[in-house]
Amino acid sequence: MTDASAAALPAPPPARRARISFAWVGIVPFLAFAVLFLIMPTLHIVTGAFRNPAGEFTLVNIANLFQPSIIAAYWISIRISVASAFLGCLIGFMLAWAVVLGGLPGWVRSPLLTFSGVASNFAGVPLAFAFLATFGRLGLVTLILRDWFGINLYGMGFNILSFGGLTLTYLFFQIPLMVLIVTPALDGMRREWREAASILGATSFQYWRMVALPILWPTLLGTFALLFANSFGAVATAYALTGSSLSIVPILLFAQIRGDVLQDPHLGYALAFGMIVITGIANFVYIWLRARSERWVK
Repeated sequence: MTDASAAALPAPPPARRARISFAWVGIVPFLAFAVLFLIMPTLHIVTGAFRNPAGEFTLVNIANLFQPSIIAAYWISIRISVASAFLGCLIGFMLAWAVVLGGLPGWVRSPLLTFSGVASNFAGVPLAFAFLATFGRLGLVTLILRDWFGINLYGMGFNILSFGGLTLTYLFFQIPLMVLIVTPALDGMRREWREAASILGATSFQYWRMVALPILWPTLLGTFALLFANSFGAVATAYALTGSSLSIVPILLFAQIRGDVLQDPHLGYALAFGMIVITGIANFVYIWLRARSERWVK
């Protein structure tokens, strides 16, 4: 290459200095919150489940989880979680279908989703008080059914402080959560799929059985797992509603760590560790199935 041709070439651009990105600063509060209130307490619970009061490693706390009373508490909690998750999925899906694909007026969708966003986070003592005031022995609905229609709910065996009563209470936040999750999935159902099925001679039932439900199935199963975990970990609503009359795991855990004569913090850690394992499995199933359903929609 001659000196003239070399001079004709453009000069290389000046090297840019690496700039410090401040984009990560925005997630610092989230990371700090997650570490302080999620990761560190979880690690403390896990390590405490395998230690005795002297701080030594032990498996006694885990072995104590297999006591008949604790196994029964886990079994009741699982039954309540399964029942509320199943009914929440069923009723929530029907509501979402009616709004998205059922031909209801468009103005119904916005109020339903707004209410679902609020009700899905309404739990604890206010929810327990609301259901006691509604379905308690002197609740509004109980008295209306008894005085106006001659229907005695408690005479028929219903009790708000029971398995059925707690399941009914949990449905207040399970159904709205199902509506919020499944509505985008129903929105993602393409019209071309329904038209193609109709052209091939499929009935509405055949379309839902062979096309729609197989596509929505991962979302439905994943949401069921999420609702199960959401119900299994609820403690404030259950304790405020039933007190100690219903022996479920969150109430049993509260009894072990609140400081009375039954106090055994390390057994409480073990109970919490068992809940973490169960809810962790449910959430893993939800995330995995959710990813599969999103691939289908794309």
